Amino acid sequence: MVIPAESRLVATEVGLGSWYGQLYVNRKSADGSVYDGRSLTAASRTLPLGALARVTNLVNGQVAVVRINDRGPFVPGRIIDLSEAAAKAAGLYRLGVAKVRVEAYLPHGFVDVSPRWCVQVGAFDRPEDADDLKEFLQMQYPRAKVISFQGPTGSWVRLTLPSPDEVATTKVVAQMHIPEPEAVAYLTRTN
Repeated sequence: MVIPAESRLVATEVGLGSWYGQLYVNRKSADGSVYDGRSLTAASRTLPLGALARVTNLVNGQVAVVRINDRGPFVPGRIIDLSEAAAKAAGLYRLGVAKVRVEAYLPHGFVDVSPRWCVQVGAFDRPEDADDLKEFLQMQYPRAKVISFQGPTGSWVRLTLPSPDEVATTKVVAQMHIPEPEAVAYLTRTN
């Protein structure tokens, strides 16, 4: 995949990249497409769906160009989850996790609608724990939309404020205390 010359650079970030595979095969991605590990795609919590990203493995210099089609990674410290094919192209398939630089581009004519942000909390081993947190958050944030759902790695809770801007949602993430040790709150984009 090539980034068209008329694309504009919108973000650069350095952090840990990883890849995801078999557990997600034939499951729906955030953009509605079906996950295919042979495609050059990736998951990001913050980049717009449909953006292109140049992912450079800072360990070996290998590069993969991917399309953002999903949300994640939901592991602390990681900034991007690559498909299996993208992980192989970037030379981090065998490593599993590596330090990467992600340069995000919007193709010419791409309209980045106003970002909508939410807090996503997970993963809970027991669905009842997610339901308890959902009820608690509904009391704490009565005007917010709070849902719980089953994901491939456990049960999750998502809270969307009435005005889902990044600043207000980031404050909620910072203030959130989750009693379950395995559950973590993340800022993520819904569009």
